This record gives sequence, structure tokens and C-alpha cells, in this order.
Amino acid sequence: MGSGDDARWMRLALGLGARGLGRVWPNPAVGCVITRNGRVLGRGWTQAGGRPHAETMALAQAGPQARGATAYVSLEPCSHHGKTPPCADALIAAGVARVVVALCDPDPRVSGRGLAALRAAGIEVTEDVCAPEARRAHRGFLTRVTQGRPMLTLKLATSADGRIATATGESQWITGPSARAAVHGMRACHDAVMVGAGTARADDPSLTVRGLGITHQPVRIVLSRRLDLPLDSRLHQSARAVPVWLCHGPDAPAAARAAWDTAGAQRIEVATGPGGQLDLGAVMAALGASGLTRIFCEGGGALAAGLLSADLVDDLAVITAGIVLGAEGTPAIGAMGIAALPEAPRFALHDTHRLGSDVLSLWGRDPTGDTP
Repeated sequence: MGSGDDARWMRLALGLGARGLGRVWPNPAVGCVITRNGRVLGRGWTQAGGRPHAETMALAQAGPQARGATAYVSLEPCSHHGKTPPCADALIAAGVARVVVALCDPDPRVSGRGLAALRAAGIEVTEDVCAPEARRAHRGFLTRVTQGRPMLTLKLATSADGRIATATGESQWITGPSARAAVHGMRACHDAVMVGAGTARADDPSLTVRGLGITHQPVRIVLSRRLDLPLDSRLHQSARAVPVWLCHGPDAPAAARAAWDTAGAQRIEVATGPGGQLDLGAVMAALGASGLTRIFCEGGGALAAGLLSADLVDDLAVITAGIVLGAEGTPAIGAMGIAALPEAPRFALHDTHRLGSDVLSLWGRDPTGDTP
């Protein structure tokens, strides 16, 4: 464990790393700060596409001043040759005197080797500084490495009584403009936005990030067992401009497959479960194998219920509006077959925010830390 100053600089590194969320998959969004005598000499974070790495950026900024300095890195520096040289080697070559890390990297290609290389070169290494915050910051990458799937945030925008539409299907807009802007911000820090086929058919969503002045867009994912999606939809028309991935079953018709292939969509065939629906565990494993680390799911109710029942939801982002729609309205979550309270998924409250006249509640499996 490090000192109070160590925690201060590590929190800065974590904040820098967060700038890469949604843009660096399959790599982790790492931050790095290089200091000496209380002065920052270099800062860096993983760049779009996953490289250059944070350490490389910070060392380039620090230049010769890095010799004898301390480097704060939010995840163990890599020690393997991939598309870039090992960051552990770069730190050694730069002559830093000390490296402070928040977490060891569980990737089998690293997993302590980076720290061992630093120590073998005579560099002082301090571990586990701001480790709980780092675990949450890197949980998408960590979940993919340790569980073989991306982490998943389930977003629910509901009336005060948990409804997402009236009995006639009217849903625009239950929440206000501040809440909708916040949703775009949450989309932007995830690798992909995911919906079920029912939502894609009913709402004809674009699922893009708008109004924030950013250039990158998340992958747009639709789960549709038979690919029975309209070919005049926004997603079909824009699949070459912004990636569209379709998860479908083995029984998807050849004509539908060809139509989406022609539009430029990427198809991922997955197995179906006992009930004939897509096996959601297989879906998430396939998305993890494709490199995704963070998914933002925006419904609908059947998909939300399936993900919760399969224990695949890591975070809940619940936006509640001060409107009541009654029992005849459409519930946010479909049937889950829960007969007793111990069977119900439980989440710990991390934070709440007021968004205009609405309230955002952030819930997660881990009771510590904030959701970025």
C-alpha cells in the first residue's frame, strides 16, 4: 500500500484512464501519471483503438525527465509483445525509479510478469493503491478476462411505478431532456449498445450517441433469433456508417441473413436455449470473444428479464420519472418466475443523481466505488 500522495496521483491516473472508456476495446482503459517532487511530468491514457498505451503517452510527454521519477499506472504494465512493445520495458528504458500500480493484470500474458520485470530491473514497485476504485474502473476488461464475457449495464427509464409505456404503447417521452442527454453520455463510455428485437421493431432506434460533440460511436447490437427485423429501419440503412452486430439463432432464414450482409451488418450465430430463445450466456460469450468489454443494454423487458435471470447484469442504471402509468402500462422488466425474495437479484446502491425532474440511481454487484 502507498501513501496519501500515492492515492492522490493514482486517482488522477484513474480519471485519465476513464477518457478511453468505450474507445479502446479489447484493451483496458488505463491511465498513467509520471511525477517527481510533487510535479506532474507526463500524463497519458490508452488511445482510441487500444494503442498507444497510457505509459507510452506519459513517457513521451515526460521525455528525459522521466529518469528517476515515479510512474503511477492504473493497471499492471504489460510485459508481452503484441501490436506495441511491452510497457514494462518502456518504463525500464526510461529509467523511472518507482512504479505504483493499482491492480495486477489477470491476463495470462501479463499476470505479475510486468511487475516482476520492473523489480528485476531494480525499480521499486508499490501495488494495490486505490485497488477498489481500479477494480470498478477496469471491470469490463477484468470481466472479459476472468469470465469470458463483457460486463453489462442494464438501463431502465421508467415511470415512478416501473412502467416504460402506456397500455397503448406510448413511451416518448417518459423521462425529460436531461435524462436523455445522460443516456447518451452512458452510451459513449460503453463499447456497445444492445437491444432486443422487440425494441428494434417497436422503436426503430438509431442507438447512436448524439448531442455530445464526440466522433466515436458504440457498436449497435440487436438480439433477434430469426432476424425478423425491418429492412427499412434506421439500423439497416446506417449499418455501413456505424457498426451493427446481429446475434441470431441457427434457424434465421437465408434471405434475412443475406439482406443484412448486403447492408454491411456483422452477424453472430449463437445457440438457442431450451425455450427456443437465444442462449444469453452464449451471446455474451460470443461478444466477449469478439473483443467487447462493456455493453449498455437498453431493453426491452423480455431481454432485461432474461439477462437478470441468467445473472449477466453487473450494473443497473435506473432513471425514474415522476409520472404514474398504472398496472395496465408496460412493465420495465418481463416475467422472471420469482416465487420467493431470496431468488430475486439484488444490487447495492452506488449513487444517485438528479437529472432535471428525473432521478438516476446507479446500482451494482460491488458495493464499493462509483460507476463511471
